[in-house]
Amino acid sequence: MPVRQLLPWLVPALLAAPLAAGEAAPAPAPPAPAVVAKDPVLSPFGIGSSAMRSKDHPKWMPQMAEIGVRDLRACTGGWAAQPEAGTWDWSIIDARLDYLDSIGVSSGIIFNGLPKWNTVDEKGGLPLKGIDAWSAMVGAVVKHTTGRVKHFECWNEPPNGTKNAPASDYAKVVMATYVAAKAANPDALVGMAAKSAHINYLDQAVKAGAKGHYDYITLHPYELLGTVINHPGTEPLFLSIVPTLRKMLRAQDPAKAEVPVILTEVGYDVKHGKHGLSGVELQAHAVVKVYVMGMAQGMACIQWFEGMDGDSGPLGLLDNKGAKRPSYHALANLIRHLGRHPQYLGWVMLNDRHYAFAFQGAAGTVLATWAATLKPEDVDFGQEVQIVDPPTGEVRTSSKTSLGIAPILVVGVPERLVAQAKANRGRPVPWGGDFTAASAVSVSFGETYEEKGLHTMAADAIAADIVAYGGNARAGEVPKGGNVYVVDPGFLSYDTVPIEITALVKRNAGKGKPVLALEYESTSGYRKPAPFDIPEDATQWHKATWRIDDCQFVNTWAFSFRFAGGPYALQSVTVTKLK
Repeated sequence: MPVRQLLPWLVPALLAAPLAAGEAAPAPAPPAPAVVAKDPVLSPFGIGSSAMRSKDHPKWMPQMAEIGVRDLRACTGGWAAQPEAGTWDWSIIDARLDYLDSIGVSSGIIFNGLPKWNTVDEKGGLPLKGIDAWSAMVGAVVKHTTGRVKHFECWNEPPNGTKNAPASDYAKVVMATYVAAKAANPDALVGMAAKSAHINYLDQAVKAGAKGHYDYITLHPYELLGTVINHPGTEPLFLSIVPTLRKMLRAQDPAKAEVPVILTEVGYDVKHGKHGLSGVELQAHAVVKVYVMGMAQGMACIQWFEGMDGDSGPLGLLDNKGAKRPSYHALANLIRHLGRHPQYLGWVMLNDRHYAFAFQGAAGTVLATWAATLKPEDVDFGQEVQIVDPPTGEVRTSSKTSLGIAPILVVGVPERLVAQAKANRGRPVPWGGDFTAASAVSVSFGETYEEKGLHTMAADAIAADIVAYGGNARAGEVPKGGNVYVVDPGFLSYDTVPIEITALVKRNAGKGKPVLALEYESTSGYRKPAPFDIPEDATQWHKATWRIDDCQFVNTWAFSFRFAGGPYALQSVTVTKLK
């Protein structure tokens, strides 16, 4: 029996034992630190760590708990309990759980990779040949941590770390994990995972046998968050993650359609500045936006990666010396005003174009909002409100504000906005309109640049950019997001229906023989059909058309399809559903 389990009865027994003759009474022991009670309910405000930072929780986890972040992705991996075949050592898991318990932090455990002693499976892949040893490890870890750990994640963002094994192989590991975990503790929760927002990978795994063998889903949508930060106005792309996932689950595994969704990793590297702002400033924006947009689509927990800079670069709320970044203070003030368990009320559009999300917060209604354009715009709330700057916590009272891409919190939301938010709660957030009933979506370029349900990643840049041929085309040599397209999620997401992608294109005179090359998201990942040879006549527009029967737009890499750059110009692009 571990010493940790002996202490409850051993210490009282020793204190009650009589002293030997001549034996001096021991000095009184210092009082034990008060143990903070853990919250039995998962909060949306979670945190993650690299392998490096999982070894030194006392350096950074108290700072997280101090601001109300008390749900940790994983204290360690399951193989820590079995350093050698057949040898069980619980010291690492117990020590980390004991410490986290003492500060009121709940933690999960991740099952991932292969131990050094596994000579059966190929290193860097899945434990298919050693699945019995894997199942034994899962069962032992779940049993040992019963009552202390509830969430057990199966693998880290597959297909990463699987040697690109097919989803059907991952499904076998999910099934084995689920069976072993439930046998050890029926209340254990097993998470099925995927990298980024790779919903079509999960779709394949469910079809291959994982159906019914999971209790929650984990995703790591770094790319989608980065798109929102780099391209204001693309928020609906991120907001479509859970609706698209649930659409897939309703089709393939209806009994699991409403399982919790947890982002066990998402973050922003402070090395990447943009829009004239530093990466440190943008990280503070990203923290607020990801938690707000995650809660708005019903995510059970968002676990920012990571608490303190570790072995994955400068992504931490704390730098590698423990100094608090603006993102730390932004998250602290977000939790302060929303509480650890905020109630999402719904969304509104300020000035009909800027996204705003209403919550029942710690002491009243709170509106989290920011501009959907790079250019700030004045917003009038119609009455005085308190406007909070998350990174600084500064509060000012005003009825108006100049809304920029930096998020603000509005406390004391006018009732008319609260009523609008509640009325919108069950509706998809619009992206330039409602395209759910449309038969086609399109984008046209030039001085009259217009998106009608087909979006690029550089709308503002395109509208202001130098355009080719007198203002009626988009030059193919200048991608900047203009050659990347996202089909409006309301028009088409997940469903595989016949479509036609059409582009009006012509070559730039005197620049060789270009082609228009397409890459689109399909049921088997991104595919490249035969390119379109652009005719030599540079005075005419030519129609390039692709008939596609296997599209599956879930925007794994933040786009539905794209064209390779080249010496050509585009006048318009259209996606049409075929009957």
